[in-house]
Amino acid sequence: KNKDKDIDKFQLYFDFTCNVQRIQPHQTLAINRGESLKILTVKVNIPDRVKSDFSSWCINSRWRPKIIPKAEHQLIIKNAVEDSYKRLVLPFLTRSYRTKLTAAAEKESIAMFVRNLRQRLLVGPVRGSVIMGVDPGYKHGCKVAILSPTSQILHTDIVYLHHSSQQSQADKLRHLIVKYSCTRIVIGNGTACRETEAYFSQLISRRLFHPLDVSYWTAQDYRHVALHQEASIDFETVRVHDLTILPLSITNEAGASIYSVSPEAVKEMPELDPNLRSAVSIARRVQDPLAELVKIDPKHIGIGTYQHDVSSSALKAALDGVVQECVSFVGVDINMCSETLMRHVAGLNAGRARSIAEWREQNGPFINREQLKLVKGMGPKTYQQCAGFIRINPQTSVLFFFFVFSNSANSSLPQVPENPAAKKGKGKACVKVSTSFNPLDQTCIHPESYHVVQRFLSIVGGRADPIGSPRLRQRVEDKVRSSSVEELARTADTSPETLKLIIDGLTQPPGFDIRQNFGQADFKQGIVSMSDLRVGAVLTGRVDNTALFGAFVDIGVGRSGLIHKSNITPDKLPISQRRRSLALGPGERVEVRVLNVDHQRGRIGLDLIRVLP
Repeated sequence: KNKDKDIDKFQLYFDFTCNVQRIQPHQTLAINRGESLKILTVKVNIPDRVKSDFSSWCINSRWRPKIIPKAEHQLIIKNAVEDSYKRLVLPFLTRSYRTKLTAAAEKESIAMFVRNLRQRLLVGPVRGSVIMGVDPGYKHGCKVAILSPTSQILHTDIVYLHHSSQQSQADKLRHLIVKYSCTRIVIGNGTACRETEAYFSQLISRRLFHPLDVSYWTAQDYRHVALHQEASIDFETVRVHDLTILPLSITNEAGASIYSVSPEAVKEMPELDPNLRSAVSIARRVQDPLAELVKIDPKHIGIGTYQHDVSSSALKAALDGVVQECVSFVGVDINMCSETLMRHVAGLNAGRARSIAEWREQNGPFINREQLKLVKGMGPKTYQQCAGFIRINPQTSVLFFFFVFSNSANSSLPQVPENPAAKKGKGKACVKVSTSFNPLDQTCIHPESYHVVQRFLSIVGGRADPIGSPRLRQRVEDKVRSSSVEELARTADTSPETLKLIIDGLTQPPGFDIRQNFGQADFKQGIVSMSDLRVGAVLTGRVDNTALFGAFVDIGVGRSGLIHKSNITPDKLPISQRRRSLALGPGERVEVRVLNVDHQRGRIGLDLIRVLP
């Protein structure tokens, strides 16, 4: 039966012919896979003129005799040339063409992986909220995990929402949401996700979570309030007409089950059942996608195609580079990030990340960047490399104390000594660090440039204490307008590039995250399966994955639909995206039209109408 399913996948390539100059990379990889499964037989047809030209060159140029050869000698040479072409040259040409096509296809596929992974990792986080993660299911129930704003596990449970005892399960959910003041519900997009979302929506519409006055609104309602009520909607818990809104969203759960049984998950949550670990992972993907997805092998988070058909070493090197690039681009909150995430910071490795985590557990949160020098294995060069990518956010430090140490057996908070002991090591002097908070430590400015910051602040007449305040921002902007950046850089004795970075660090608000704002897909109500789809129906969804031949869109029916690349035309894209090498990327919201529905093969064809803001 499985063999029949595999054969059905390659029907497009039965009697398939294409010029090697026109064949698409995804077609090459699909043909290679079909050949490896012994479903397809591949032959490269070399034109007859190649054999004719080769024979002519060999007889008339390469082995041309100095005297007129006899007929039998000419026949021997001709037969030898034909035999060499058949046994050696033709197979060599076939291998060369196949190798070049495969190499080009792998290169393009890896590039697609890199672009998709970068966009998936840079999805904006949701901070400062208690979140309920739900791993939906039918027979074995829905796994539930409630996490604190610092991603600490507050409670885990299993609820059976699709069984006969729905009322008792609803009462259990109400008790959990009220008890932990949960402000968001995140549902994985696996089996039963649409039915689970409909169940929660019904409970919210019935105001079951009173006294929270919870109300369920779709994304269109959020936009309506923002436009007509002039309300600021950023998916925080807000009040409109005295109703507290509980945002409900669906997130991609690809790789959650694989992560739940990984050594990393066992080490992090040793007492938790693997099924419940999946619910924790789903919730953390919304709190901070970058911090959670780095724990999972990129090949398992649904960001490309044919990942098992390309060079594993080349793919791993490319994806590891993207992860480190994204971590460096965003920076990490050293008091909140996991040991796994710290490993990807420039200058840190597994051992140093473990040492930082152990120091944090023993001494509490870091107060400033200089305290990193107290960590075992953190030498001057390592500190120089990693310090610029590490953030010290005072708000998360308070949350760290509250959620981690308030429930600790030892009620007294760890204290960092006023005069910390010297780090002992070969050739190292005593390390003395400050124990006070430095506002510049929450910015992208490297400690090496702190003295430049002081000179620049003396020029603009401000202080570093109110980082990102309107007053400081106004002074900096006025100074930049009156004098060019180059002139200010000369006055501050630094380079224009460094000064631009300093200006960004001083004018950005505290806790600034460079990643885009969090949003949720708004699926059309009443469409929960492929049987509900009709040709011509207009739906909204979110790009789930992109491939060399198009983009897959999650429209909320349990299976993604495909927008073929021929339907992604420049006139349907925003101006800013028309010149991008990848017109659509994971996470983008789109409006689509259903072109065809193949129930037997489980395929949905879509046409792109427009990209939604």
